Amino acid sequence: MSGHSKWHNIQAKKGKADAARGKIFTKLGREILVAVKQGGPDPAGNSKLKDVIAKCKANNMPNDTINNAIKKASGAGNTANYEEVTYEGYGTNGVAVIVQGSTDNRNRTAADVRHVFDKAGGNLGTTGCVSYMFEKKGVIVIDRAECKKDEEELMMIAIENGATDFETSEEVYEITTTPEDFSKVREALEAEEIEFLEAEVQMVPSTYVKLDEKDAEKMQRLLDNLEDLDDVINVYHNWEE
Repeated sequence: MSGHSKWHNIQAKKGKADAARGKIFTKLGREILVAVKQGGPDPAGNSKLKDVIAKCKANNMPNDTINNAIKKASGAGNTANYEEVTYEGYGTNGVAVIVQGSTDNRNRTAADVRHVFDKAGGNLGTTGCVSYMFEKKGVIVIDRAECKKDEEELMMIAIENGATDFETSEEVYEITTTPEDFSKVREALEAEEIEFLEAEVQMVPSTYVKLDEKDAEKMQRLLDNLEDLDDVINVYHNWEE
């Protein structure tokens, strides 16, 4: 579940997600757990949970699985205590990397993340070392071939509900919002029964770094190894893949 990228990278992500769907669902279940612990099990009164559910649906998580995860998280016997963590660092050739996760053991997770950076020739930095290169934005990606609305109608729905940008490519529509307006735009589109390939608030880079083939292979290994960690939920970077 890497961060912001264009459609060819989304395709690669979806391929990886299909190959490791069980692991993706486990991580999404943990996101549901954190959201329920913070704001309760009712999505109507818990905007964070509502956004996580949208992310689950974009990753093809069945409704029964989502509902069961919410029930489990809100159960009296659930004593799991996860907290959100964020790490910042540098990958190949100074590529900026932000790692978001949830953990019940900060020391373990920090050690695991540091090991992956070190092994890939990168290095884990201090808080704030790269986050200034990113801006938090809501990103919604819709498959053009599957969308029931034409481009103009879809754009009007998005803009009227607060979207800040609307981009069209050969395969997809990509809608950008502020974090504050993300839920409103997403819910307006959901009301029109529009399905998403991607729907979440992401860290979007303001500038990108290009890599040659050798460095790109190293960078891809770093990203893959970070995403393989159980405690890692999202990885954002400014590598122009």
